[in-house]
Amino acid sequence: MTGGCSCGAIRYELSSFPRLLYSCNCTDCQRASGSAFALNMPVLARDFRILHGESRGWRHLSPKGVEVTSRFCGDCGGRLYGERKGRAEIINRRAGTLDDTSWLVPVAHMFMRSAQAWVKPFMSSECHDTQPADFAELMQAWRAMWPEFFPQK
Repeated sequence: MTGGCSCGAIRYELSSFPRLLYSCNCTDCQRASGSAFALNMPVLARDFRILHGESRGWRHLSPKGVEVTSRFCGDCGGRLYGERKGRAEIINRRAGTLDDTSWLVPVAHMFMRSAQAWVKPFMSSECHDTQPADFAELMQAWRAMWPEFFPQK
């Protein structure tokens, strides 16, 4: 899987299938995306590689008070991914930066308490008022959607 920023200065590659895909409706994601929500896609950091270009970082606190570094293109400003302090093994990709987004279907929707009213009727997957404490059930549902990438053991 490949993707990049809007202007093409940064290109990346993922060597494994994403661990999850969800929409985040928190006000931070609304502001950062300039839209009603962001599609977030956690991936293993070891499976992510920048092919060319260099991202810039902006450190801030998440709504839960966790330090996050948001990575973006220094030329076009396109947000690419976030890194959480204390969780270096996972990065949270912005799914819309993939070259092919036609297959994207979120398994859940988070922070629905701050979702735009017009969005709520369109949310057909599992909805959460905030962020779930445990992602295990969501990851299990995601794996069930994609059995070809997550064979049963």
